[in-house]
Amino acid sequence: MFFIFHAVLTIQLHTTQMLYVPKPGSPVINAYIHSQIAYPKRDAHMNIMIYRNIINLASMVLVSLVLTNFPAAAQSGQIASGSAQGSGYVTLADYSSEAPIVAQVRVKRVIDVPAERAPNLEPGKARLYIEADIVSLIRGRGGLSESIRYLVDVNRDSRGKVAKYKKRNFLIFAKPVSGRPGEVQLIESEAHIPWTPELDANVRSVLREIVSADAPPDIIGIREALHVAGNLEGEGETQIFLRTANDAPVSISVLRRPGLRPQWAVSLSEIVDEAASAPRRNTLLWYKLACFLPDTLPRESLLSSSRRANDLAEADYQFVRQQLGPCPR
Repeated sequence: MFFIFHAVLTIQLHTTQMLYVPKPGSPVINAYIHSQIAYPKRDAHMNIMIYRNIINLASMVLVSLVLTNFPAAAQSGQIASGSAQGSGYVTLADYSSEAPIVAQVRVKRVIDVPAERAPNLEPGKARLYIEADIVSLIRGRGGLSESIRYLVDVNRDSRGKVAKYKKRNFLIFAKPVSGRPGEVQLIESEAHIPWTPELDANVRSVLREIVSADAPPDIIGIREALHVAGNLEGEGETQIFLRTANDAPVSISVLRRPGLRPQWAVSLSEIVDEAASAPRRNTLLWYKLACFLPDTLPRESLLSSSRRANDLAEADYQFVRQQLGPCPR
């Protein structure tokens, strides 16, 4: 019986690549041996109760060792919290643009970290240490093990309980922990989303746009804006040239004709493309414009010689922003 018990309490500590094995003479083993000597005829139910208590003690040792070896940044408040309630295009684009690791995982072990071992834990939440197997590595380079570990803060229900996570599949957006291939840190508080086939397909679509050779550049501001009046009253064109992170050309044109609805388009070339059109919603170009353009044109970007022309340029810019719609973060 002792040897069976000794084997059961052998716990694999992946964070340290060591085994926690209760040694003869340790408090855990002594507690069990003493219980058998003092009460040799105790019934099976009582033995089970004692066994569970000793297992709980071993689990507490495991939690302590895990948190001692987990990266300090993972316990300083930079912990994922729950799962994204709305996994719309903007959320997925935000996460996919930032995360070097995107994976579908299946949770195999969950440990509720004691509050005293969870600094900066918000009231009503629980901090979970999760071990999960990678089902599908959607984005990521080599060096990541088949089993990963991370911390996540989740809500407790009205009874103080935590939802069941074991054996469930999640989509995670994470970054590696330097020098520890089996450990990752989630990039945002909700970058731990219950996996569905639809979500998986949407994320893969966003990532294909991001890594595409013709992906639009990151927008960082407005470079120049110019309005040129036409020959007729109410006719004119505004050209807005954007600043980008890699200096790649991006420009917006707005064309107005009397009695017609304004037409606008985005060009990704040095020469304004007459075949250019407005971006479709929930595409990478739409996302980078809707979420990163400033609210108004900077005064220093207005190049027209008259105040009226500059006012028309600003009006056309606001028309474009209205057509793009809000960035739902």
